[in-house]
Amino acid sequence: CATRIWRRVNDGKICREKPKTFTAWCNSHLRKAGTQIDNIEEDFRDGLKLMLLLEVISGERLPKPERGKMRVHKINNVNKALDFIASKGVKLVSIGAEEIVDGNAKMTLGMIWTIILRFAIQDISVEETSAKEGLLLWCQRKTAPYKNVNVQNFHISWKDGLAFNALIHRHRPDLIDYDSLRKDDPVTNLNNAFEVAEKHLDIPKMLDAEDIVNTARPDEKAIMTYVSSFYHAFSGAQKAETAANRICKVLAVNQENEQMMEDYEKLASDLLEWIRRTIPWLENRTQEKTVNDMQAKQEDFRDYRCVHKPPKVQEKCQLEISFNTLQTKLRLSSRPAFMPSEGRMVSDINGAWHTLEGAEKGYEEWILSEIRRLERLEHLAEKFHQKAAIHESWTDGKEAMLTQKDYETSTLSEVKALLKKHEAFESDLAAHQDRVEQIAAIAQELNELDYYDSASVNTRCQKICDQWDVLGALTQSRKESLERTEKQLESIDELYLEYAKRAAPFNNWMEGAMEDLQDMFIVHNIEEIQGLITAHEQFKSTLPEANKEREAIQAIQAEVQKIAQSNGIKLSGANPYTTITPESIDNKWEKAMQMVPQRDSALQEELNKQNSNDTLRAKFATQANAVGAYIQAKMEEIGRISIEMNGTLEDQLTNLKDYQDTIISYQPEINTLEGDHQLIQEALIFDNQYTSYTMEHLRVGWEQLLTTIARTINEVENQILTRDAKGISQEQLFEYRASFNHFDKDHSGALQAEEFKACLISLGYDVENDKQVGAPGEEEVTVRPASRRAERRHCQDYDILIHRHNVVRFSF
Repeated sequence: CATRIWRRVNDGKICREKPKTFTAWCNSHLRKAGTQIDNIEEDFRDGLKLMLLLEVISGERLPKPERGKMRVHKINNVNKALDFIASKGVKLVSIGAEEIVDGNAKMTLGMIWTIILRFAIQDISVEETSAKEGLLLWCQRKTAPYKNVNVQNFHISWKDGLAFNALIHRHRPDLIDYDSLRKDDPVTNLNNAFEVAEKHLDIPKMLDAEDIVNTARPDEKAIMTYVSSFYHAFSGAQKAETAANRICKVLAVNQENEQMMEDYEKLASDLLEWIRRTIPWLENRTQEKTVNDMQAKQEDFRDYRCVHKPPKVQEKCQLEISFNTLQTKLRLSSRPAFMPSEGRMVSDINGAWHTLEGAEKGYEEWILSEIRRLERLEHLAEKFHQKAAIHESWTDGKEAMLTQKDYETSTLSEVKALLKKHEAFESDLAAHQDRVEQIAAIAQELNELDYYDSASVNTRCQKICDQWDVLGALTQSRKESLERTEKQLESIDELYLEYAKRAAPFNNWMEGAMEDLQDMFIVHNIEEIQGLITAHEQFKSTLPEANKEREAIQAIQAEVQKIAQSNGIKLSGANPYTTITPESIDNKWEKAMQMVPQRDSALQEELNKQNSNDTLRAKFATQANAVGAYIQAKMEEIGRISIEMNGTLEDQLTNLKDYQDTIISYQPEINTLEGDHQLIQEALIFDNQYTSYTMEHLRVGWEQLLTTIARTINEVENQILTRDAKGISQEQLFEYRASFNHFDKDHSGALQAEEFKACLISLGYDVENDKQVGAPGEEEVTVRPASRRAERRHCQDYDILIHRHNVVRFSF
């Protein structure tokens, strides 16, 4: 700033400054040393009062002046003053002691303005602004509540005098009656402010009211000089109050940190206790006996997922955020890092949470497998009892039939008939062998699947098998008895025998067909039901051939009736070789034909159900794929935003919060997806080939997305705290961030050793490999400032860059 002002001196623009203002400002300090100047161009020529002025305003001792009257003595004194000004970081361009000693008004006024800038204005800073902007911002804030005052600059905004009176009234309302002032009387307003400031605030009158009012654009530097006197007068009175407030603030911060520690411990204990109680419940694998009981467990698990777990997820996220915020506050306050009680670290909580989610996944898989197992068991048990009942119905009376001695009193023809009938029975018995084997196989599968009522199933199966062995033995015994008398049998009705041989398997086929048509079925997808429909269609394709067989069998019986009628034979009643009558065949055929459309209807209904389920799958998959892609895109976008953020930290924080609001506004889509998922769960749909996403994965992804944006916001807030604590300007932050991002070629959020060294070199530091200072990369480097004068700034810059590097690494 001083360099720019000095260039303006060289351009001849500072000649418009009023010597009166600068003279008054100098005298306001020189009077503390018991002296003053009358002519600013003459009284500084020997350098004595100039050195005295610098000692008063800086509070430091300058080298002892030379008291001689010769020109060389004056030049030496002025040089001592100029050297002192240069030591304070002010670059004096194109000016030497000779111009001051010779009374060069232009150079003298420029030098005094440089001193004013350095010692009265440069240290004024409000919210990281420059000196001039800070002073202007201070004026704007102090005069904001006052009507007719609008401070926008240091020239025309002060012409009516109200701004000066407002500054005084804001700090000393007892000195001025502001409401009595009129905007149309600027001279009175200005004189009132100047007189009150000089009389009560010890601020000498540096401006002339008439000059200000009669000038189209009052001199900016004169007004800045005068206003800076108000700033220093009022800021001194606030130092004591600021110190007290600072102590209270430190105590409040410490109390807040202690409260955050207590809250963390309590929340961590509660969360760990909840996890400890929940895991045994999730690890319980007590089997239930029925599907309804397992579905009740499934409903309890859904209630846990939808009601009990989500608040705990929020608590876990809040716990991590609170822990990180607390550590940052402690670090900024130079306090030791917070160490939670043993077992309550964030890593401990994450480990317990990981165990909880593992138990939860295993419990869910177990419930689904148990439901499928129980469904399979119930279907098999029902099928077992159905087949057993049919078999038991068929075997009823068979033992009595096989043990009777009717052949002993029968004629030869009757015995032969009994033998043929027995052969037909053996054929029927062999046909029922498959059913017995099916019953035994079903009982074995029920045992393997741990059916709760296996005892009764085994008892009934054993009874059927024992009875089957008895029937086999009795059949063999009866056959042997009939064969002993077979030589006495001569004639046999071949037609009856043929009828019996064809009717028995056909009747057994019809019974098996009706059994299959009545068979229960459970399917889980369209392919399975379509397989059943295909099998049913294949069965229907065999009906024409079966009908031909039925007509052929009925034709045999018709032939018997025809022969009997033709030969006048009186039939003794039913066919002696079989109990299957043409009427029973027709009745069973008719019944089977009625079952076919019923089976068609049942299969079609199930197909419609599976189509509906498939529609639910597709609807859920479409929404799930969109939500999954959205979450993935937003996660990547957050990562990119976190690295490429521009603007002030406050702008970044505002943009991130707006971005967070945008993400939260997507919650209705999640809720819609939850509704679709609920419909799928209610329909007992357990798989979905249209998407790889599950509701549980999307819930976790959504929570991670919310946690990530919240964590990113938290890191920006931490950077603001760091910036405010270390006194870093926004321009510095931009410079460091730009250098950091430039060398972060892979956008990983971290710099390797060589990248970090290159970044430091780009900022103007001498970097070399060493074993003294650890860099964030794999190597260690030593960073040295280019000069001693830059050493102080180097330390601060290096800390900032290290902090920026660590923040980025922690964030990503």
